[in-house]
Amino acid sequence: MKHTRWALAAAMALALSACNGAGAGGETDPSKVTGEIEPREVSWLLSRPADGAVIATIEEIAADYAEEHPGFSLNLITTPDRPSYLQKFETLATANKLPDFFDTDATPFADKLRQRGDMVDVEALLESLDMLDDYRPLALDYQRFDDGGLFMLPFEFEAEFFWYNTKLFEKAGVEVPATLDDLVDVCGPLRDAGVVPIALDGQDQWPLERYLSYYPFRLAGPDYVKELKKGEASITEEPGRAAAEWIYELGQAGCFPEGFSSTGYTDARDLFTTGKAAIYQIGTWELPTLAGPLPPETEGAVDYFTLPTVDGAVTDDNDYTVVSGIGTALSSRTFDPLVKDFVTYVLQEYPERYAAQGRFSPTTNVETTKPEGASPLYDKVVAELDNLGDETAMPWDTQLDPTSNTRLQQELTLLAQGEITAEEFLTIVDETIKENAE
Repeated sequence: MKHTRWALAAAMALALSACNGAGAGGETDPSKVTGEIEPREVSWLLSRPADGAVIATIEEIAADYAEEHPGFSLNLITTPDRPSYLQKFETLATANKLPDFFDTDATPFADKLRQRGDMVDVEALLESLDMLDDYRPLALDYQRFDDGGLFMLPFEFEAEFFWYNTKLFEKAGVEVPATLDDLVDVCGPLRDAGVVPIALDGQDQWPLERYLSYYPFRLAGPDYVKELKKGEASITEEPGRAAAEWIYELGQAGCFPEGFSSTGYTDARDLFTTGKAAIYQIGTWELPTLAGPLPPETEGAVDYFTLPTVDGAVTDDNDYTVVSGIGTALSSRTFDPLVKDFVTYVLQEYPERYAAQGRFSPTTNVETTKPEGASPLYDKVVAELDNLGDETAMPWDTQLDPTSNTRLQQELTLLAQGEITAEEFLTIVDETIKENAE
């Protein structure tokens, strides 16, 4: 099924390439869209949790807008399951039937749409509304294509940390790792203390892929993966080789749970929150859980450390993975005065309403409301977000082509399990990326 799914994606990419420059989309320049507002149903193709803060905020804003514009309604087409969503998204894109709003990362496939003229220029939109400077640069940079083009709106802002249990660290007699190699070294004592060193959602595969991105980011900076995906760099070079060897060492040191490949997202989180695992790498989207009421095993014991460094690092300590979630694009084919007016209203209302829920806005013009009952950890994270560096470790699953990414994830699991060597992993992934870099 996976091979069929990515073969379909490849065929769609070829179809988009063939259409590039022909059958152009609608108006990509928002300044040229003027006229009377005629209320109608507006659709948004989503890939977000239906009960999440983003959708809840958007629904609230849309309801208010509808009161002022009778006849307007917002149809949220929600598909939280990412593989299913991507298949639906790519099918609609190839058929030129994307709705008014649609969620996408800055992937090679999305770039084909941009080149075909199917996406409204978001940077031009924000500039025309005098809102561009309100956004955190890292939030916008996460949405940009490699050439700097900004065609997706961010609705989130999250940093990824290594959360750890201070009681378990003290019990095992270990300290917070200063380097990535130190992270390997703490696993033995933690396991000897009777706990899982690192909780890991292996089932979804992207969390382990995060680990693979760390060594290259520290050694070569954020441009390495951009060069890698285009075949301008090889994963067999030092940054990639160091990463593969490190993943193998993590596996050999017993850092991950036994049978981690079948451990799901909730299972991994529960291992940590119930005191059965000492470390849990995840984003601040889990802060409401980690800074809220916890079981006795972890109550008052949760802290975090940021991405450890390496010898010869070219990035600073306060540079690490910062994401603004999957972006939202505006279809140029349906971008009319109504959509322009509605998205303007959304952008004006969203930051304050989202921050009022204790979430971090992608803008700097609002203050986040601390949730009632949140621990001091919450305040510490808020302060951390005001001290971020200028570079971010881009998640590789949003950068590599689908075929290469799928193969890399499959082989990466085998590497961490010790079923293949670092050299075997590098050879397989290098060949796959070279075949699909175009």
